[in-house]
Amino acid sequence: MYDEILLPVAPGGEANDAIPHAIGLARRSDATVRVVSAADTPVDTLAGPQLGAFSDRLADAAEERVEAVTAELEAAGVKAVGNVVRGEPLEVIENAIDDGVDIVVMPSHTRRGIRRLLLGSVTEKVIRVASVPVVTVPMADSEEAADDEGVDDAGDASGLR
Repeated sequence: MYDEILLPVAPGGEANDAIPHAIGLARRSDATVRVVSAADTPVDTLAGPQLGAFSDRLADAAEERVEAVTAELEAAGVKAVGNVVRGEPLEVIENAIDDGVDIVVMPSHTRRGIRRLLLGSVTEKVIRVASVPVVTVPMADSEEAADDEGVDDAGDASGLR
């Protein structure tokens, strides 16, 4: 069915509800899971010596996350490889698809309203451009859900009291 599954992960320690889905799919297909993280430093947000230090810390956090997820997959009996790539998340995922992964399994945050409009969604962009199937797994974002409570997709705050 599948030989290689792409599992993008964000730098840092956030939960990723897509991991169990990647494990299940890999077990059924005897596939290798390629764990990838993009170490993206928005150049327009930092300048000078801070940029280099921030970029290094971000790459270190991404490496730690990839190692942790790869170890979790291996502990579950799944073949896994991991790497950190400097660049924008969408570009990193597109390159992995071009390198021959068969399917992408990734989380989808439940942003709504103005937050979704302003931040966009890497997952949504991947779905639009991917030439392979993309499995999205909804993430429970309690902090974001609390921020958006009472505000619907159109920005209507009539539910607030």
